[in-house]
Amino acid sequence: MNALEIKNLSKTYPDFRLENISFTLPSGYILGLVGENGAGKTTLLKLILDMLRRDSGSVTVLGRDNRDGFRLTKQDIGVVLDSVGIPACLNTRQMGKIMALTYTNWDEPYYEALLDTLSIPRRKAFQSMSRGTQMKLGLAIALAHHPKLLILDEATSGLDPVVRDEVVQMLREFALQEDHSILICSHIVSDLEKLCDYIAFLHRGKLLLLEEKDRLLEAYGLVLCEEGDLAALPQGAVQGKRVNPYGVQALVKRERIPAGWDVKPVDIENLFILMTKEEVRL
Repeated sequence: MNALEIKNLSKTYPDFRLENISFTLPSGYILGLVGENGAGKTTLLKLILDMLRRDSGSVTVLGRDNRDGFRLTKQDIGVVLDSVGIPACLNTRQMGKIMALTYTNWDEPYYEALLDTLSIPRRKAFQSMSRGTQMKLGLAIALAHHPKLLILDEATSGLDPVVRDEVVQMLREFALQEDHSILICSHIVSDLEKLCDYIAFLHRGKLLLLEEKDRLLEAYGLVLCEEGDLAALPQGAVQGKRVNPYGVQALVKRERIPAGWDVKPVDIENLFILMTKEEVRL
């Protein structure tokens, strides 16, 4: 069973359109969604969670249409959105009591263990917590009812590098089970590169690509040269470029580059920047 099946999903606003999004997330895998502010990432997540009414298309979550009996499916979904959504006056113990009445699989000992692991105070009100601690609490709540699918929007935002690394490891361990999957959006692309099996690029409401991370990094590379040298490359080889006073850094498709050219590796962040902006001048 696939964790997610999205087909031709669309949503239109007066000044924005999420257009014909289609992809599948197999169970047991992690998909990282990369996109600039306003690309439609949060809109997409809210459509998946049936928090917004879609204009067209279909959304299947853990084998169920998200508008048909989705109340049962939500028991198997853990969610951390950019706005965690916990009442400001409540502390962690009070939230635990509420969640125990909300989720049939709520695991109070595991919740307490997560609070310890993430160094979250027991009695401090949510409104008095730092942004990073609020996100950690959201993650603890999302994990403590043993979901099969995690949907995370900027879940590592506001965390210091040490805690971010701990959270990434925790998410990686979660996804080791065959029936566990994660859909995660983050501006910290290095976290996605360490964590994800698949990477998707969302740009101005359109899905530019979705590919296995390793295949994506194998398919593209960087060429460092003079700008005039790019004319010697076959049509379609160059996918974007960054120009500076010392030359040009070109994003290329490796399969279209003739022998003899030095093609260097590219990371996911630069791949996205250069692919979505045809030319970057410094």
